[in-house]
Amino acid sequence: MTWSDLLLDTVRTLWTHKLRTSLTMFGIAWGIISITLMVAAGEGLRVGQQKVAEGFGRDILIIHAGRTSLQVGGERAGKRLRWQDTDHITVARDSPDCRHVLPEQGRSGTPVTSAYNSGALLITASLPPFAEIRSITLAEGRFYNWEDQAEGRRVAVLGSDVKKQLFGGRDALGETIRIGAFPYIVIGVMRHKEQDSSYDGRDITKVFIPFAAIMRDFPEKPPSTPHDIDRLLVTPISYERHEPCKGQVRRALARRYGFDAQDKEAAHIWDTVEQAKSFQLMTDGMKYFLSGVGITTLFLGGIGVMNVMLVAVRERTREIGVRKAVGATARSILRQFFIETLIVVFLSGGVGLGIAYGLCALVNQLPMPMFFAGMLPTLESGLIAFGLLGTVAVLAALYPARRAALVDPIEALRYEPGG
Repeated sequence: MTWSDLLLDTVRTLWTHKLRTSLTMFGIAWGIISITLMVAAGEGLRVGQQKVAEGFGRDILIIHAGRTSLQVGGERAGKRLRWQDTDHITVARDSPDCRHVLPEQGRSGTPVTSAYNSGALLITASLPPFAEIRSITLAEGRFYNWEDQAEGRRVAVLGSDVKKQLFGGRDALGETIRIGAFPYIVIGVMRHKEQDSSYDGRDITKVFIPFAAIMRDFPEKPPSTPHDIDRLLVTPISYERHEPCKGQVRRALARRYGFDAQDKEAAHIWDTVEQAKSFQLMTDGMKYFLSGVGITTLFLGGIGVMNVMLVAVRERTREIGVRKAVGATARSILRQFFIETLIVVFLSGGVGLGIAYGLCALVNQLPMPMFFAGMLPTLESGLIAFGLLGTVAVLAALYPARRAALVDPIEALRYEPGG
């Protein structure tokens, strides 16, 4: 039998049993759709969360001073700690696995006035790398630089919401605003960004000024000292050096302030790397579970195909006997039923992949929530689906084809359908 004859015979057989064929193909198609959609949804959730997390900052350790909970030497636990404005220099020197160690200072409820409007806003100050590690991109102008910091210049960068509040639709660059009693020149306007977490407020609602300026113009009030700061921001050299960097920072602060390096209450560390790892574990677990459901569905569809092909072998017993009587070999019969099954499985699988990718494209036309980047089918999911489909096809084809090849031609010619 030629390939064209085999194909025509297969199509004729499938068309004769349209309902049975459709139900059989549905099982395979639904399994492929399930795997593709579930992996795409998991990938969309992962990418969406990653983008939102990067809006806050990538691989950051936010370190707040607390109270000691462990006794060190002759000093009792419970000592209140406050970081100082020179700590970042010492900590950076003693932490070779850390890329940046920055001080950060904030003043909430500070009166800010422009020529058009005013508000009580949050002022945040640090060093120039702050823009990089906190993912602050600018729509206009520039962020403050090391010259601004060295000279303590009164320059300001506005969050996108602050710009709207103070200037509306007007240009803000080069304008003078008053922060408290001091005039500051606007040198930049931040681009809007989504932010799912914060330790003091969303960046789009802040005014950013150089660290030297805030320490001079807005010093801490008693009982704090003028050198006290709110927190330290630390980033590791690389993702792999995150844990060594974290340990070095804790030990450096412990030496400087005389507390036990194991005392987590003395130095509270908000570890965004650990947070990202936890979320990754959760999304991976969800993806694997949902993929398992899809794989199970796919294999159940394969069992359905096998059963249908076994019925087809039984219904076509007499036909098989005739073919063997006129010279068809067991190998040719095996190949015929094997190819028929492969056609059913791959045809339904192709339809399933087409439907799944079409559904992903349709869903992606809708507005997405902040944490979800859309349905993102990956090359990996397509290859996995194709590999599983091939496995199911082979397993579903082998047994029925073998049964057909082993049919005894004499018994087959005596066979009466329904008997």
